[in-house]
Amino acid sequence: MKMRHKWLAVLALVFGLGLALTGCGGDQTASAPPIQTNIPDGEPDSEVWGKEFPLQYQSYMENNDDKIETKFAGSKPVPKVDQQPLLNELFKGMAFAKEYNEDRGHTFAIEDVTHIKRIDEKSPSSCWNCKSPDVPLLVEKEGVAFFKVPFSKRKDQITHSIGCANCHDAKTLELKVTNKNFIDSAARLNIDLKHATKQEMRTYVCAQCHNEYYFKPDTKEVVNPWDKGKNPEEIVSYYNEKGFKDWVHPDSKTPMIKAQHPDYEMFSSGMHGQNGVSCADCHMPYQRDGDKKKFSSHHWQSPIKTPETIEASCRTCHREKSTDELKDRVLYTQVKTYDMLLKAQQATHDAHQAVKKALENPAHNKDMIKKAQDLIRKAQFEWDFVSAESSMGFHNPQLALESLGKSIDDARQAQLLAVQAISAPVAMK
Repeated sequence: MKMRHKWLAVLALVFGLGLALTGCGGDQTASAPPIQTNIPDGEPDSEVWGKEFPLQYQSYMENNDDKIETKFAGSKPVPKVDQQPLLNELFKGMAFAKEYNEDRGHTFAIEDVTHIKRIDEKSPSSCWNCKSPDVPLLVEKEGVAFFKVPFSKRKDQITHSIGCANCHDAKTLELKVTNKNFIDSAARLNIDLKHATKQEMRTYVCAQCHNEYYFKPDTKEVVNPWDKGKNPEEIVSYYNEKGFKDWVHPDSKTPMIKAQHPDYEMFSSGMHGQNGVSCADCHMPYQRDGDKKKFSSHHWQSPIKTPETIEASCRTCHREKSTDELKDRVLYTQVKTYDMLLKAQQATHDAHQAVKKALENPAHNKDMIKKAQDLIRKAQFEWDFVSAESSMGFHNPQLALESLGKSIDDARQAQLLAVQAISAPVAMK
Protein backbone atom coordinates (compact mmCIF):
# COMPACT_ATOMS: atom_id res chain seq x y z
CA MET A 1 0.00 0.00 0.00
CA LYS A 2 2.83 2.39 0.90
CA MET A 3 4.57 1.57 -2.41
CA ARG A 4 1.36 2.41 -4.30
CA HIS A 5 1.09 5.78 -2.56
CA LYS A 6 4.74 6.45 -3.31
CA TRP A 7 4.21 5.89 -7.04
CA LEU A 8 1.08 8.03 -7.03
CA ALA A 9 3.07 10.84 -5.46
CA VAL A 10 5.78 10.48 -8.10
CA LEU A 11 3.20 10.53 -10.89
CA ALA A 12 1.54 13.60 -9.39
CA LEU A 13 4.90 15.36 -9.22
CA VAL A 14 5.69 14.50 -12.84
CA PHE A 15 2.23 15.55 -13.98
CA GLY A 16 2.46 18.83 -12.09
CA LEU A 17 5.88 19.52 -13.56
CA GLY A 18 4.49 18.88 -17.02
CA LEU A 19 1.72 21.41 -16.43
CA ALA A 20 4.23 23.94 -15.19
CA LEU A 21 6.33 23.51 -18.31
CA THR A 22 3.55 23.47 -20.88
CA GLY A 23 0.66 25.37 -19.29
CA CYS A 24 -1.45 27.75 -21.36
CA GLY A 25 -0.52 31.40 -21.37
CA GLY A 26 2.90 30.95 -19.80
CA ASP A 27 6.21 32.08 -21.23
CA GLN A 28 7.26 28.71 -22.61
CA THR A 29 10.55 29.99 -23.97
CA ALA A 30 11.95 31.49 -20.77
CA SER A 31 14.62 28.80 -20.44
CA ALA A 32 15.54 28.70 -24.13
CA PRO A 33 19.20 29.47 -24.85
CA PRO A 34 19.84 33.01 -26.14
CA ILE A 35 20.22 33.44 -29.89
CA GLN A 36 23.14 35.28 -31.43
CA THR A 37 23.05 36.18 -35.10
CA ASN A 38 25.44 37.64 -37.65
CA ILE A 39 22.85 40.11 -38.90
CA PRO A 40 23.97 43.77 -38.80
CA ASP A 41 22.13 46.05 -36.33
CA GLY A 42 19.00 47.52 -37.88
CA GLU A 43 19.42 45.55 -41.12
CA PRO A 44 16.30 46.52 -43.14
CA ASP A 45 16.57 43.85 -45.85
CA SER A 46 14.52 40.79 -44.82
CA GLU A 47 16.35 38.68 -47.40
CA VAL A 48 19.52 39.06 -45.30
CA TRP A 49 17.64 37.75 -42.27
CA GLY A 50 16.31 34.90 -44.38
CA LYS A 51 19.79 33.47 -44.84
CA GLU A 52 19.92 32.64 -41.14
CA PHE A 53 16.20 31.93 -40.69
CA PRO A 54 15.06 30.30 -43.95
CA LEU A 55 11.84 28.75 -42.60
CA GLN A 56 10.53 32.05 -41.28
CA TYR A 57 11.61 33.87 -44.43
CA GLN A 58 9.96 31.32 -46.69
CA SER A 59 6.65 31.79 -44.86
CA TYR A 60 7.14 35.59 -45.02
CA MET A 61 7.47 35.41 -48.80
CA GLU A 62 4.13 33.60 -48.97
CA ASN A 63 2.56 37.01 -48.34
CA ASN A 64 3.33 37.73 -52.01
CA ASP A 65 1.11 34.92 -53.25
CA ASP A 66 -2.15 35.27 -51.33
CA LYS A 67 -4.98 34.22 -53.61
CA ILE A 68 -7.68 33.11 -51.16
CA GLU A 69 -10.24 35.73 -50.13
CA THR A 70 -12.47 35.71 -47.07
CA LYS A 71 -15.99 37.11 -47.11
CA PHE A 72 -15.00 40.53 -45.79
CA ALA A 73 -11.32 40.91 -46.64
CA GLY A 74 -8.44 39.46 -48.55
CA SER A 75 -5.30 40.42 -50.36
CA LYS A 76 -6.67 41.93 -53.54
CA PRO A 77 -6.62 45.75 -53.64
CA VAL A 78 -10.25 46.05 -54.72
CA PRO A 79 -11.98 49.42 -54.13
CA LYS A 80 -14.07 49.33 -50.95
CA VAL A 81 -16.62 51.60 -52.60
CA ASP A 82 -17.61 48.74 -54.91
CA GLN A 83 -19.35 47.08 -51.95
CA GLN A 84 -20.10 50.23 -49.94
CA PRO A 85 -21.22 53.02 -52.32
CA LEU A 86 -21.75 55.56 -49.53
CA LEU A 87 -18.04 55.66 -48.65
CA ASN A 88 -17.27 58.38 -51.17
CA GLU A 89 -20.16 60.45 -49.81
CA LEU A 90 -19.02 60.07 -46.21
CA PHE A 91 -15.39 60.87 -47.10
CA LYS A 92 -16.32 63.65 -49.54
CA GLY A 93 -13.74 66.41 -49.51
CA MET A 94 -10.80 64.31 -48.32
CA ALA A 95 -8.22 61.90 -49.68
CA PHE A 96 -10.06 58.65 -48.92
CA ALA A 97 -12.69 59.62 -51.50
CA LYS A 98 -9.98 59.50 -54.17
CA GLU A 99 -8.99 55.87 -53.58
CA TYR A 100 -9.66 53.47 -50.72
CA ASN A 101 -8.81 49.81 -51.34
CA GLU A 102 -8.69 46.58 -49.40
CA ASP A 103 -5.24 46.15 -47.89
CA ARG A 104 -2.72 43.78 -49.42
CA GLY A 105 -0.06 41.92 -47.49
CA HIS A 106 2.85 43.51 -45.63
CA THR A 107 5.25 42.73 -48.45
CA PHE A 108 3.34 45.15 -50.71
CA ALA A 109 3.48 48.11 -48.31
CA ILE A 110 6.02 50.16 -50.28
CA GLU A 111 4.40 49.49 -53.66
CA ASP A 112 0.89 50.31 -52.45
CA VAL A 113 1.71 53.50 -50.54
CA THR A 114 3.64 54.94 -53.48
CA HIS A 115 0.84 54.28 -55.97
CA ILE A 116 -2.30 55.13 -53.98
CA LYS A 117 -4.06 58.28 -55.22
CA ARG A 118 -4.42 59.56 -51.64
CA ILE A 119 -0.72 60.42 -51.63
CA ASP A 120 0.17 63.64 -53.45
CA GLU A 121 2.75 66.42 -53.44
CA LYS A 122 1.33 67.78 -50.17
CA SER A 123 1.69 64.49 -48.27
CA PRO A 124 4.31 64.47 -45.47
CA SER A 125 6.75 61.69 -44.57
CA SER A 126 4.30 60.74 -41.81
CA CYS A 127 2.61 58.66 -44.51
CA TRP A 128 5.70 56.42 -44.61
CA ASN A 129 5.17 55.49 -40.96
CA CYS A 130 4.88 51.72 -40.48
CA LYS A 131 5.55 50.98 -44.14
CA SER A 132 9.22 50.02 -43.84
CA PRO A 133 12.05 49.10 -41.44
CA ASP A 134 13.95 51.99 -43.05
CA VAL A 135 11.66 54.43 -41.22
CA PRO A 136 12.80 53.81 -37.60
CA LEU A 137 16.41 54.28 -38.72
CA LEU A 138 15.58 57.63 -40.30
CA VAL A 139 13.50 58.75 -37.30
CA GLU A 140 16.36 57.84 -34.96
CA LYS A 141 18.70 59.93 -37.10
CA GLU A 142 16.44 62.94 -37.76
CA GLY A 143 14.05 62.98 -34.81
CA VAL A 144 10.65 64.67 -35.15
CA ALA A 145 11.95 66.60 -38.18
CA PHE A 146 11.56 63.38 -40.19
CA PHE A 147 7.78 63.62 -40.38
CA LYS A 148 7.45 67.06 -42.00
CA VAL A 149 9.67 66.30 -45.00
CA PRO A 150 7.59 65.80 -48.19
CA PHE A 151 6.70 62.16 -48.84
CA SER A 152 8.14 62.22 -52.35
CA LYS A 153 11.64 63.13 -51.14
CA ARG A 154 11.92 59.81 -49.31
CA LYS A 155 11.40 57.44 -52.23
CA ASP A 156 15.12 56.77 -52.63
CA GLN A 157 15.62 56.40 -48.87
CA ILE A 158 12.74 54.05 -48.09
CA THR A 159 12.85 50.93 -50.24
CA HIS A 160 12.32 47.89 -47.99
CA SER A 161 8.78 46.77 -47.24
CA ILE A 162 7.60 45.79 -43.75
CA GLY A 163 9.82 42.98 -42.51
CA CYS A 164 11.97 41.39 -39.85
CA ALA A 165 13.67 44.54 -38.53
CA ASN A 166 10.31 46.13 -37.67
CA CYS A 167 9.79 43.59 -34.90
CA HIS A 168 13.11 41.91 -34.00
CA ASP A 169 16.46 42.83 -32.55
CA ALA A 170 19.00 41.89 -35.20
CA LYS A 171 21.55 40.43 -32.79
CA THR A 172 19.37 38.47 -30.36
CA LEU A 173 16.15 38.06 -32.38
CA GLU A 174 14.21 39.27 -29.30
CA LEU A 175 10.89 40.92 -30.10
CA LYS A 176 11.30 44.68 -30.24
CA VAL A 177 8.98 47.68 -30.71
CA THR A 178 10.60 50.08 -33.18
CA ASN A 179 7.74 52.47 -33.97
CA LYS A 180 8.22 55.88 -32.32
CA ASN A 181 4.57 56.73 -31.74
CA PHE A 182 3.91 53.44 -29.92
CA ILE A 183 7.06 53.83 -27.83
CA ASP A 184 5.97 57.37 -26.89
CA SER A 185 2.43 56.21 -26.11
CA ALA A 186 3.70 53.39 -23.92
CA ALA A 187 5.79 55.86 -21.94
CA ARG A 188 2.82 58.23 -21.46
CA LEU A 189 0.54 55.39 -20.37
CA ASN A 190 3.12 53.69 -18.10
CA ILE A 191 3.40 50.58 -20.27
CA ASP A 192 6.83 49.10 -19.54
CA LEU A 193 8.02 47.73 -22.88
CA LYS A 194 11.44 46.80 -21.48
CA HIS A 195 9.93 44.39 -18.96
CA ALA A 196 6.99 43.16 -21.00
CA THR A 197 6.56 39.38 -21.19
CA LYS A 198 7.13 37.58 -24.45
CA GLN A 199 3.38 36.99 -24.74
CA GLU A 200 2.72 40.71 -24.33
CA MET A 201 5.38 41.50 -26.92
CA ARG A 202 3.67 39.11 -29.35
CA THR A 203 0.86 41.66 -29.32
CA TYR A 204 2.86 44.89 -28.96
CA VAL A 205 4.95 44.33 -32.09
CA CYS A 206 1.71 44.13 -34.08
CA ALA A 207 -0.03 46.88 -32.11
CA GLN A 208 2.77 49.35 -32.88
CA CYS A 209 1.33 49.72 -36.39
CA HIS A 210 -2.21 48.38 -36.18
CA ASN A 211 -3.62 51.31 -34.24
CA GLU A 212 -5.50 54.59 -34.42
CA TYR A 213 -3.31 57.66 -34.89
CA TYR A 214 -3.25 61.21 -36.21
CA PHE A 215 -0.67 63.69 -37.47
CA LYS A 216 0.11 66.64 -35.20
CA PRO A 217 -0.90 69.72 -37.23
CA ASP A 218 2.35 71.60 -36.58
CA THR A 219 5.06 68.91 -36.76
CA LYS A 220 3.15 66.14 -38.66
CA GLU A 221 4.44 63.76 -35.99
CA VAL A 222 2.41 60.53 -35.70
CA VAL A 223 0.59 60.33 -32.34
CA ASN A 224 -1.81 57.84 -30.72
CA PRO A 225 -4.89 59.57 -29.16
CA TRP A 226 -5.07 57.30 -26.09
CA ASP A 227 -4.64 59.70 -23.18
CA LYS A 228 -8.32 59.47 -22.24
CA GLY A 229 -8.75 55.81 -23.17
CA LYS A 230 -8.97 53.58 -26.24
CA ASN A 231 -12.68 53.26 -26.95
CA PRO A 232 -14.35 55.45 -29.63
CA GLU A 233 -16.04 57.92 -27.29
CA GLU A 234 -12.83 58.49 -25.31
CA ILE A 235 -10.84 59.02 -28.49
CA VAL A 236 -13.41 61.52 -29.83
CA SER A 237 -13.24 63.33 -26.50
CA TYR A 238 -9.45 63.54 -26.86
CA TYR A 239 -9.73 64.94 -30.39
CA ASN A 240 -12.37 67.45 -29.28
CA GLU A 241 -10.13 68.66 -26.47
CA LYS A 242 -7.25 69.08 -28.94
CA GLY A 243 -9.51 70.84 -31.46
CA PHE A 244 -8.28 68.40 -34.08
CA LYS A 245 -9.89 67.72 -37.46
CA ASP A 246 -8.77 65.82 -40.56
CA TRP A 247 -11.03 67.77 -42.92
CA VAL A 248 -14.32 69.65 -43.15
CA HIS A 249 -17.15 67.79 -44.86
CA PRO A 250 -18.33 70.00 -47.74
CA ASP A 251 -22.04 69.12 -47.32
CA SER A 252 -22.60 69.51 -43.58
CA LYS A 253 -19.57 71.79 -42.96
CA THR A 254 -18.65 69.47 -40.08
CA PRO A 255 -15.02 69.19 -38.90
CA MET A 256 -14.41 65.44 -39.32
CA ILE A 257 -12.06 62.75 -38.00
CA LYS A 258 -10.88 59.81 -40.13
CA ALA A 259 -10.27 56.61 -38.17
CA GLN A 260 -7.22 54.66 -39.32
CA HIS A 261 -7.01 50.97 -38.38
CA PRO A 262 -7.76 50.63 -34.64
CA ASP A 263 -7.09 46.89 -34.45
CA TYR A 264 -5.17 47.11 -31.18
CA GLU A 265 -7.80 49.29 -29.53
CA MET A 266 -10.57 46.90 -30.54
CA PHE A 267 -8.67 43.69 -29.76
CA SER A 268 -7.19 44.70 -26.41
CA SER A 269 -10.58 45.02 -24.69
CA GLY A 270 -12.10 42.01 -26.47
CA MET A 271 -12.47 38.51 -25.08
CA HIS A 272 -9.25 37.14 -26.60
CA GLY A 273 -7.17 40.16 -25.65
CA GLN A 274 -8.51 40.18 -22.09
CA ASN A 275 -7.67 36.50 -21.68
CA GLY A 276 -4.01 36.75 -22.62
CA VAL A 277 -4.26 35.67 -26.26
CA SER A 278 -1.76 37.56 -28.43
CA CYS A 279 -2.08 38.72 -32.03
CA ALA A 280 0.61 36.21 -33.01
CA ASP A 281 -1.29 33.28 -31.47
CA CYS A 282 -3.94 33.61 -34.18
CA HIS A 283 -2.16 35.32 -37.06
CA MET A 284 1.30 33.70 -36.74
CA PRO A 285 0.57 30.13 -35.60
CA TYR A 286 3.36 27.65 -35.02
CA GLN A 287 4.21 25.29 -37.87
CA ARG A 288 6.59 22.40 -38.46
CA ASP A 289 8.68 21.80 -41.55
CA GLY A 290 9.48 18.44 -43.11
CA ASP A 291 12.11 17.78 -40.43
CA LYS A 292 9.55 18.60 -37.71
CA LYS A 293 11.31 21.84 -36.79
CA LYS A 294 8.88 24.15 -35.03
CA PHE A 295 8.71 27.78 -36.09
CA SER A 296 6.27 30.68 -36.06
CA SER A 297 4.63 31.37 -39.42
CA HIS A 298 5.32 34.83 -40.84
CA HIS A 299 2.55 34.53 -43.39
CA TRP A 300 0.18 37.06 -41.83
CA GLN A 301 -3.39 36.24 -42.80
CA SER A 302 -6.91 35.64 -41.57
CA PRO A 303 -7.11 32.41 -39.54
CA ILE A 304 -10.36 31.41 -41.29
CA LYS A 305 -9.00 31.31 -44.84
CA THR A 306 -8.73 27.52 -45.04
CA PRO A 307 -9.41 24.47 -42.85
CA GLU A 308 -5.62 24.24 -42.39
CA THR A 309 -5.32 27.80 -41.05
CA ILE A 310 -8.30 27.25 -38.72
CA GLU A 311 -6.67 24.06 -37.45
CA ALA A 312 -3.33 25.79 -36.83
CA SER A 313 -4.81 28.89 -35.17
CA CYS A 314 -8.32 28.47 -33.74
CA ARG A 315 -8.33 24.77 -32.89
CA THR A 316 -5.17 25.06 -30.86
CA CYS A 317 -7.54 26.20 -28.08
CA HIS A 318 -11.03 25.41 -29.39
CA ARG A 319 -10.68 21.66 -29.84
CA GLU A 320 -14.34 21.04 -29.03
CA LYS A 321 -15.46 22.61 -32.32
CA SER A 322 -14.87 21.50 -35.90
CA THR A 323 -13.20 23.80 -38.43
CA ASP A 324 -16.57 24.39 -40.12
CA GLU A 325 -18.25 25.28 -36.84
CA LEU A 326 -15.51 27.74 -35.93
CA LYS A 327 -15.61 29.41 -39.33
CA ASP A 328 -19.40 29.68 -39.19
CA ARG A 329 -19.18 31.33 -35.77
CA VAL A 330 -16.73 33.95 -37.03
CA LEU A 331 -18.87 34.67 -40.10
CA TYR A 332 -22.00 34.95 -37.94
CA THR A 333 -20.35 37.75 -35.96
CA GLN A 334 -19.01 39.45 -39.08
CA VAL A 335 -22.30 39.34 -40.99
CA LYS A 336 -24.18 40.86 -38.04
CA THR A 337 -21.53 43.57 -37.72
CA TYR A 338 -21.59 44.32 -41.46
CA ASP A 339 -25.37 44.66 -41.55
CA MET A 340 -25.23 47.14 -38.66
CA LEU A 341 -22.29 48.94 -40.29
CA LEU A 342 -24.32 49.62 -43.44
CA LYS A 343 -27.18 51.02 -41.33
CA ALA A 344 -24.73 53.33 -39.55
CA GLN A 345 -23.38 54.53 -42.90
CA GLN A 346 -26.87 55.36 -44.11
CA ALA A 347 -27.80 57.16 -40.90
CA THR A 348 -24.66 59.30 -40.98
CA HIS A 349 -25.12 60.12 -44.66
CA ASP A 350 -28.72 61.16 -43.96
CA ALA A 351 -27.49 63.43 -41.15
CA HIS A 352 -24.95 65.12 -43.43
CA GLN A 353 -27.68 65.79 -45.99
CA ALA A 354 -30.14 67.07 -43.39
CA VAL A 355 -27.60 69.57 -42.09
CA LYS A 356 -26.73 70.59 -45.64
CA LYS A 357 -30.41 71.34 -46.32
CA ALA A 358 -30.71 73.29 -43.09
CA LEU A 359 -27.64 75.38 -43.89
CA GLU A 360 -29.21 76.38 -47.20
CA ASN A 361 -32.01 78.07 -45.25
CA PRO A 362 -30.77 81.54 -44.17
CA ALA A 363 -33.03 81.44 -41.10
CA HIS A 364 -31.62 78.19 -39.65
CA ASN A 365 -30.97 77.94 -35.92
CA LYS A 366 -27.18 78.11 -35.63
CA ASP A 367 -27.02 76.62 -32.15
CA MET A 368 -29.02 73.60 -33.23
CA ILE A 369 -26.84 73.14 -36.30
CA LYS A 370 -23.69 73.26 -34.16
CA LYS A 371 -25.10 70.52 -31.92
CA ALA A 372 -26.02 68.48 -35.00
CA GLN A 373 -22.51 68.87 -36.41
CA ASP A 374 -20.99 67.73 -33.11
CA LEU A 375 -23.17 64.63 -33.23
CA ILE A 376 -22.26 63.91 -36.87
CA ARG A 377 -18.54 64.17 -36.07
CA LYS A 378 -18.97 61.63 -33.28
CA ALA A 379 -21.35 59.36 -35.22
CA GLN A 380 -19.08 59.06 -38.25
CA PHE A 381 -16.04 58.24 -36.12
CA GLU A 382 -18.01 55.62 -34.17
CA TRP A 383 -18.95 53.98 -37.48
CA ASP A 384 -15.47 54.37 -38.98
CA PHE A 385 -13.84 52.92 -35.86
CA VAL A 386 -15.48 49.61 -36.81
CA SER A 387 -15.24 50.04 -40.58
CA ALA A 388 -11.51 50.83 -40.61
CA GLU A 389 -10.66 48.01 -38.21
CA SER A 390 -9.51 44.77 -39.82
CA SER A 391 -11.71 42.06 -38.30
CA MET A 392 -15.24 43.21 -39.23
CA GLY A 393 -16.12 43.14 -35.56
CA PHE A 394 -14.67 39.77 -34.59
CA HIS A 395 -11.83 41.13 -32.44
CA ASN A 396 -14.46 42.59 -30.11
CA PRO A 397 -18.09 41.94 -31.13
CA GLN A 398 -19.55 43.72 -28.10
CA LEU A 399 -17.61 46.96 -28.66
CA ALA A 400 -18.19 46.83 -32.43
CA LEU A 401 -21.98 46.55 -32.12
CA GLU A 402 -22.09 49.07 -29.27
CA SER A 403 -20.12 51.59 -31.32
CA LEU A 404 -22.31 51.11 -34.39
CA GLY A 405 -25.48 51.38 -32.29
CA LYS A 406 -24.26 54.66 -30.80
CA SER A 407 -23.33 55.86 -34.29
CA ILE A 408 -26.85 55.28 -35.56
CA ASP A 409 -28.38 56.97 -32.53
CA ASP A 410 -26.08 60.00 -32.73
CA ALA A 411 -26.63 60.36 -36.48
CA ARG A 412 -30.41 60.20 -36.20
CA GLN A 413 -30.36 62.76 -33.37
CA ALA A 414 -28.28 65.02 -35.62
CA GLN A 415 -30.75 64.56 -38.45
CA LEU A 416 -33.67 65.47 -36.16
CA LEU A 417 -31.87 68.56 -34.89
CA ALA A 418 -31.21 69.68 -38.46
CA VAL A 419 -34.91 69.40 -39.31
CA GLN A 420 -35.85 71.31 -36.16
CA ALA A 421 -33.24 73.98 -36.92
CA ILE A 422 -35.32 75.09 -39.89
CA SER A 423 -38.68 75.12 -38.11
CA ALA A 424 -37.31 76.79 -34.95
CA PRO A 425 -34.86 79.43 -36.19
CA VAL A 426 -34.47 81.11 -32.80
CA ALA A 427 -31.17 80.89 -30.90
CA MET A 428 -31.35 78.28 -28.15
CA LYS A 429 -30.80 79.54 -24.60
